[in-house]
Amino acid sequence: MFATRSQSPRRRIAALVAVPLALLGATAMPAQAAAGRGPASLTCQGRGVDPAAEARHRAEIFIQAPLRTVWGLHTDVEGWTSWQKPAAPMTVERLDHGPLRRGSRFQANIEVPPAKVVITSTVGQRRHGKCVRWTGPADGPGYHIDGVHVWNFVKVRGGVLVRTEETHRGAQADPNSDMGLETWLHDLKTTAEAVPPVSSAQW
Repeated sequence: MFATRSQSPRRRIAALVAVPLALLGATAMPAQAAAGRGPASLTCQGRGVDPAAEARHRAEIFIQAPLRTVWGLHTDVEGWTSWQKPAAPMTVERLDHGPLRRGSRFQANIEVPPAKVVITSTVGQRRHGKCVRWTGPADGPGYHIDGVHVWNFVKVRGGVLVRTEETHRGAQADPNSDMGLETWLHDLKTTAEAVPPVSSAQW
């Protein structure tokens, strides 16, 4: 999701833009995927990540919180920066109104001095409480990545299993990056589990 300050500028940008591309939000496995090994790619309404992408990462986490809480945090894209702590200044804004739905668009602006990276993402698939998939480019001076990000939410005993998979295509795609997904999931878990429960009916 967000890079550390010790990374090179190129790798910092790649990690910083991963969240929204991730916006375009386990183990890296580009070689396994290319060879047809490992688990099948995640999908939402039959659509998955880019099978020909240069970079791919998949991760999952168990969150001990109601599905309603987890889903609400995840789909409130303008609220992401309140619980994710970027290493560089970042804003996220919706380009439309209402609940996040198919066709919704949002934009992230990330300051990576001396440049700014802009990521514009479009939701292609969404099933309430189950999954969401978005795509979009990240653009900056001398920088371009096309990303696809799929999220699955599975209600299990005691909470929610969140799975995510993201791919990047382009000259700056980094096959060795976790695309910030591990940190994103950890922050989502920490935030969701800190929300006081309202009633058992939420589970």
